[in-house]
Amino acid sequence: MSTEKDYADSYVIEGKLALPYTYFAGKTGSRFITTIRDEKKIMGVRCNACSRTFVPPRQTCEKCMEDICENWVDLGNTGTVTNFTVVRYDDRHLPRKAPFVLAMIKLDKADTPMAHIVEGIDIEKVQKGMKVKAVFAEKTTNTILDIDHFEPA
Repeated sequence: MSTEKDYADSYVIEGKLALPYTYFAGKTGSRFITTIRDEKKIMGVRCNACSRTFVPPRQTCEKCMEDICENWVDLGNTGTVTNFTVVRYDDRHLPRKAPFVLAMIKLDKADTPMAHIVEGIDIEKVQKGMKVKAVFAEKTTNTILDIDHFEPA
């Protein structure tokens, strides 16, 4: 830990530094996002070796280590809440004003869940095992929020 003595001959100003950056989702992630944006469809990738289907998609099967980035499948827009939490604080980085439900949703044709927002139901009534369907954003954002939220099916 630094002390005042360490800076005796230095002019120091405390502050925060914001660094702008560009994130590239990669070939697989980009196709996932642009398909949601342009076609209003949720796609995943399937491993032909172990028959697992992943969403969000990935380049390689985590079990078999097979390259699966070209094995695209349409997953449909319905799924099941496998777990959830209620976000009860506001932060400028969050996609909604608190309180809101952030859930792990396993789409019906997928083997892995994805995190997303659940709306259209009282927070107290959200539960594991609840069937939900995707609601796509009217205005695109070129992010996962082109699925605006999931609501009870």
